[in-house]
Amino acid sequence: MPAQAQTPVPVHAFTQRLSATPRGARLARRIARHRLDQWGIPYESEWSRAVAQVVAELAANAATHGRVPGRDIELRLFLQADAVRIEVTDTRGECGPPGSPQLPDGDAESGRGLVLVEALAARWGVDARPVGKTVWALVSPPDG
Repeated sequence: MPAQAQTPVPVHAFTQRLSATPRGARLARRIARHRLDQWGIPYESEWSRAVAQVVAELAANAATHGRVPGRDIELRLFLQADAVRIEVTDTRGECGPPGSPQLPDGDAESGRGLVLVEALAARWGVDARPVGKTVWALVSPPDG
């Protein structure tokens, strides 16, 4: 019988609901850095900065494109042995990110967030939910 792939069990997990606003997205980034520091990933480390940037982009997208008045977004962080898994859930399932993000024109004021996520994350994707969607990313520690 072939061996089945094991899903990594998180060492630590954290969940926080936030307002689906720019302020909530900024708060998500700060909360993530503090939580990682509590878990032993130093606040000013390259890994912490990478995770914070991905959290910021996913939370900003959820607050901008996934916002439903009166509904929150949810940030979940999972510290695994080989990565931090970031999940941001919003309530608009019909409004998902492109499968392959492209850089916008040089003078565009937005549209670079998922390009950054793709550059910083080992993997990322979208999971449909009965109401809304979850955009997730795995950020591995830097080499060295």
